[in-house]
Amino acid sequence: MTRRLEPILCASIDRRRLLGASIHAVGAFWLAGGRAKADTFEAFLQGLWPSAQAAGVSRETFEAAIAGLAPDPSISTKPRAQAEFIVSIPAYLAGAVTNGRVSRGRAVAAELAGPLGRAQARHGVPSEIVVAILGVESNFGTAAGGADALRVLATLAWQGHRAETFIDEFVAALVMLEKGYATRAQLRGSWAGAMGQPQFMPSAYLKFAESDEGGGAPDIWRSRADSVSSIANFLAKSGWVAGLPAVIEVRLPDGFDYAAFDLDFARWRALGVTRADGGALPANGAASLYLPTGAGGPAFLITDNFEVIRQYNTSDAYAMSVALLADRIAGREIPRAPWPKVAPLPTADVKAMQQLLSARGLYQGTFDGKLGRASRNAVHAFQLSAGIQPADGFATKEVLARLRGR
Repeated sequence: MTRRLEPILCASIDRRRLLGASIHAVGAFWLAGGRAKADTFEAFLQGLWPSAQAAGVSRETFEAAIAGLAPDPSISTKPRAQAEFIVSIPAYLAGAVTNGRVSRGRAVAAELAGPLGRAQARHGVPSEIVVAILGVESNFGTAAGGADALRVLATLAWQGHRAETFIDEFVAALVMLEKGYATRAQLRGSWAGAMGQPQFMPSAYLKFAESDEGGGAPDIWRSRADSVSSIANFLAKSGWVAGLPAVIEVRLPDGFDYAAFDLDFARWRALGVTRADGGALPANGAASLYLPTGAGGPAFLITDNFEVIRQYNTSDAYAMSVALLADRIAGREIPRAPWPKVAPLPTADVKAMQQLLSARGLYQGTFDGKLGRASRNAVHAFQLSAGIQPADGFATKEVLARLRGR
């Protein structure tokens, strides 16, 4: 199965190509020493002028945008850890894939049949996937957030947490203003800077925003038609494979040995793996075995399209919620197997596990306390090497104890 580079944001871009290599250099300057020289928020903002200028922003646009801008004190009270990274998959899905959201999603799919059909024809992305993302991101466009995006981005950059990223996003928002894609009043979104119904960061807007029927700047704040078109364009340009399910619930045969997690569909069929709904596995392509709650819970095969959804948000829980909500909107029952009760490992334990796995040469990722594909594969490799059965890649206190030699 093809491995993709994980983006740093829900909608990452090639900053050097879009905004110019000089922006990256200036951002690095501020991180290295410029921030320390800026005694005030106003001085910090003024110091971003070279980045804006390099991106083609006029001085007039720059000064108008930062006039009266002050830090948002509420940002410091927001949680750094997103829920999708710290709660169990079943718990996250229970809140994200509700009967009410499924019902509303079906209604929205019917209301937007025209724009969704056009978007699917252009990009090959199923309508239910697009509707599911719209539902998870902004409750189908009704909860897009009202925070001042420029103020939020400037505050996040000023605070220093992932400062380079937020400096680049601030400049991307200025580019939107310079090109007339949005008015200053339109730049509204979440406390993290994501805007409009698709919750695009400014850089994602510049790269992926698309008008439903052409003509004029895409309006992701007021137009659901433009929003669904933009979401489909994002997924298509992120590598969506038309006709390939993102997630398939499967049944594993008795005596399955869990030796391999990444195989093509022909090999999965040869091992006796079948679809839980009785249908046929795809004829072509590859998939990874994913057991969100270990061998005792539902089993899934996830494809490259699962990784495409993760380009929107790098959480497995997020991608599962989108895929399962989409299936439910389309009338497919999933999961059929019940979820067992599981307690997620605390973040500190996950970090400790990642460090121990790294020391054994099994994990090459960051020690971030987030259980994603890299951590899951490392746990699987350790289980195989230690003779732990079933080797399901599921991180538990027992696995951590074995890693610690207990």
